[in-house]
Amino acid sequence: MRSTGAARTIVRPGRPDPLGATWDGLGVNFALFSAHAEKVELCLFDSDGSREIERITLPECTDDVWHAYLPEARPGLLYGYRVHGPYDPSRGHRFNANKLLLDPYAKALEGPLRWSDAHFGYRMGAAREDLSIDRRDNARGMPKCRVIDPAFTWGLERRPRVPWTDTIIYEAHVRGQTLRHPDIAPGLRGTFTGLAAQPMIDHLKALGVTAIELLPVHGFTDDRHLVERSLHNYWGYASICFFAPEPAYMTGRSTREFKNMVARLHDAGIEVILDVVYNHTGEGNHLGPTLSFRGIDNASYYLLQQDKRFYQDHTGTGNTLNLAHPRVLQMVMDSLRHWVVDMHVDGFRFDLATTLAREAHGFDQGAGFLDAVRQDPVLAGVKMIAEPWDIGPGGYRVGQFPSGWAEWNDRYRDTVRRSWRGDEGMLPELAARLTGSADIFDHARRRPWSSVNFVTSHDGFTLADLVAYNTKHNEANQEGNRDGHDANFSHNHGVEGPTDDPAIKAVRRRQSRNMLATLLLSQGTPMLTAGDELLRSQQGNNNAYCQDSEVSWINWPDLGADEQAMTRFVSRLTALRRAHPVLRRGRFLHGRETSANGLKDITWINPQGVEKAPEQWRDGQARCLGLLLNGKAGPHLSADGTPEIDNVLLLIVNAGEATADFILPDVAGGSGWRCLLDTGDEEGRPGTQPGAHLAMTGKPVPLPGRTCWLYELIETGGGNRAPLSGLGGPAHA
Repeated sequence: MRSTGAARTIVRPGRPDPLGATWDGLGVNFALFSAHAEKVELCLFDSDGSREIERITLPECTDDVWHAYLPEARPGLLYGYRVHGPYDPSRGHRFNANKLLLDPYAKALEGPLRWSDAHFGYRMGAAREDLSIDRRDNARGMPKCRVIDPAFTWGLERRPRVPWTDTIIYEAHVRGQTLRHPDIAPGLRGTFTGLAAQPMIDHLKALGVTAIELLPVHGFTDDRHLVERSLHNYWGYASICFFAPEPAYMTGRSTREFKNMVARLHDAGIEVILDVVYNHTGEGNHLGPTLSFRGIDNASYYLLQQDKRFYQDHTGTGNTLNLAHPRVLQMVMDSLRHWVVDMHVDGFRFDLATTLAREAHGFDQGAGFLDAVRQDPVLAGVKMIAEPWDIGPGGYRVGQFPSGWAEWNDRYRDTVRRSWRGDEGMLPELAARLTGSADIFDHARRRPWSSVNFVTSHDGFTLADLVAYNTKHNEANQEGNRDGHDANFSHNHGVEGPTDDPAIKAVRRRQSRNMLATLLLSQGTPMLTAGDELLRSQQGNNNAYCQDSEVSWINWPDLGADEQAMTRFVSRLTALRRAHPVLRRGRFLHGRETSANGLKDITWINPQGVEKAPEQWRDGQARCLGLLLNGKAGPHLSADGTPEIDNVLLLIVNAGEATADFILPDVAGGSGWRCLLDTGDEEGRPGTQPGAHLAMTGKPVPLPGRTCWLYELIETGGGNRAPLSGLGGPAHA
């Protein structure tokens, strides 16, 4: 259709590459892949997207790419597509030219998705369900794609390029992080610009984190069933456009806002990592809406069952993207390169990454996607993090991704939670997690940083709720409390939820400090969850995916002395990690390297102050453990070749409730031990309990229950004591 009396736009054949709408300074090239389409129409809209002003048939199709060049088109133009072809779900085809579709390569989106039955390719309520066809036009309620001018002056911006060994990740939500921050201008809260405001940068720098990992920022859908219940897709795991920033996180229309955020964070030395969702889209199962991929070429974009009416679902969302198709794989790779080259991000965390590595026979370390990433020169210099599971057959793959990848380690999460809860028989497992999970990752020349250690994440209890609730309380999600995990390994310490009992509140804060200390003092890559340093609660909700409310937002105005003390505690931990390379080694420690005095790089100490014997690891009632790290053992070098020599550190943990006598070991060249951290103090300050500076007299130190201490050796510059010998325990096998 064309508007009556309007002059026709000049249309030239254009080029099949690059895909998407590309402004070249003179005009705009449009290119859309569809292997099974019979005709593709480009629809142009007025400036507010409310009225279609022209419909242009793309004149050429080269290698399954439909294309045209409009010499009069300019940045800011709003557009969408209508794709003609068979509507035959039983053969995998769901073309419906009545539906306006988003360009998969759109760099910007304009306007909200306003739900109606017209967004579905079939007649809602029809007896034949999706085998029927709906002929209503959905354009009025659809977002539009916008042509952008990609020019941006990066100036002196430089990527921080933080080594993996120095990385501390902070997982955050763009909106929830700043929406209630009183020192950020109201109009900027909840946006990319708000996230880069000085008060937020000051907070991140004070915490000592080196990277902020943002929950999904690709354009995503707000599921209809949520909107109808006055809920929202808060987390954003329903991507519909892999190249465009989510408009709800922008103050205006320009994608430069995202680039400005990255530049400001980089200037502060903070990397930007994106949580990306390439395993599925927001179009759902066979009864979902037709918004983009489904209407462009359903049989190419999605993995279909033998009965092609239905989708393979390895993700629990109703569909799975078909990365075995070269054009779909190209789209994912083009998207990744776009965010690195054009937007300057520093890495990616891949949601349900096992799905991306599935071939016809299942998960494959040589899958096309993993091979494409490995050889790509653009992606070689960025951080790649896998969530190494999905819900499909054989989907749990922790430790099985290739070299160069880091992985979320849920065994670390569960071990730390269970250990501090006081579960029996946890010391061998805890020892393995403290030392980088060598039992999982020490193969194929992988490094300790491959293990992304976390105690909490966006998915599950917050740290404050982990110590305040025995069970989940997800009633606000309106799913009868059936959603969310049941195995939380949490402990409420006597009262379910909030309490005014000062003793219970104190032990909850203490246990929070213990888990944070364990996290920041472990080998591997630590990941903090935004708000844990501020004792943020979700009121016991462990699946707040749909809670765009006070349940999820950080409540900055109500921070008190306890929250401020916890923030200072985290800052103390990150400072200790920075100051001591032995806490973040780039190679696994197995007790095979020694220093000049014969002390091994790692030794496990029992409460008697000597090396733990093999049979002692089998004591299921033991709750107390010492970890001796020798910073002078082994040829550890920084990236520039500087030896990373450190002192001897001793971490001692008492996860039991009762005080345990612990004898600090007698180490050659040392005259005593100096306490660096005490989780019994609200800010971790040493010296608040007996044992701040202790000579090695062999006298026991009373280590309170539910406490960990970190000591460093006071050196004499010599000494004739015999070094500790032998290495007990299964954690280094």
